[in-house]
Amino acid sequence: MEFRTCVDIGEGEVMINHNTEMMMLGSCFSEEIGRKLLDHKFRVEINPFGILYNPFSVSEALKRLISGNPFSESDLFLYNGMYHSPMHHGVFSSPRLEESLQLINNRFEKAVALLPLTDLLMVTFGTSWIYRRKDDDKIVANCHKLPANQFERTRLSLEEITLEWQILIKRLIQLNPRMKLLFTVSPVRHMKDGAHENQLSKATLQLAIERLQVLFPKQIFYFPAYEIMIDELRDYRFYGDDMLHPTSLAVNYIWEKFSLFCFSHETEEVNREWSVIRQALEHRPLHPDSEAFYRFRQQTEDKLEAFARRHPSISCDEERKKLNL
Repeated sequence: MEFRTCVDIGEGEVMINHNTEMMMLGSCFSEEIGRKLLDHKFRVEINPFGILYNPFSVSEALKRLISGNPFSESDLFLYNGMYHSPMHHGVFSSPRLEESLQLINNRFEKAVALLPLTDLLMVTFGTSWIYRRKDDDKIVANCHKLPANQFERTRLSLEEITLEWQILIKRLIQLNPRMKLLFTVSPVRHMKDGAHENQLSKATLQLAIERLQVLFPKQIFYFPAYEIMIDELRDYRFYGDDMLHPTSLAVNYIWEKFSLFCFSHETEEVNREWSVIRQALEHRPLHPDSEAFYRFRQQTEDKLEAFARRHPSISCDEERKKLNL
């Protein structure tokens, strides 16, 4: 007898392996799943603009990548002693202009080169609420704590999101005809908007993705992260202290569902094999000079080299450096 609501994740129409080139953009949930992918040796570029929440900010980021136009001093502004980009998260801000531009353009140049090679673009929408600057009517990805009276806050409509992304997806397919897009809606609720407004916001995102799936049935797919969190993990033990963000236990559960959705049995087996090695590499011994740890380290080195021979397309250079091999 089942004592919970199980969300049907559907057939695995998006198959990912360790040769799949991936890029992730969107909310903090992109970061969570992206880190899991990196931990399991997948090829993935995570949020080259930092965390982005609304569909238009993600769209603007992708259009900038398509253009390949790097960022310059005119794209930044100075506020409270820090240089900020309205298109970027605060992790790219700096008290030094040159440093901020270098942080931004290093990630930007890498993402520009990767986008035409990307097999799977994963996009996580967080909210349909946007902040538009009153002085130039532009939507910002991050307000950077500027006074609220400088912005107009509105909710994007279903039609606005669908039209914006319909045009963008055509450009992405033109750039890379084999590219597929996997959409999710962030399971983190925005309760500052109010419970009802949060539901309207999330529903708008879900309906927009559904419309895009109808328009691009061969390119667009959906993973129900939001539904899994809200229905299968509705107990508050799966939420952090703010009662909104998923705990590590919840993220791991959604990762397992994601694995079932995207990975073949062969890929899962590679993941399990690597997880054993990664845990050994992360082990911190109580007595690093002991004979027991020397044997453990030697066994780990042997496992790493055996893994590298079996899977030559998966780079183990970073791990070799850590072991001084």
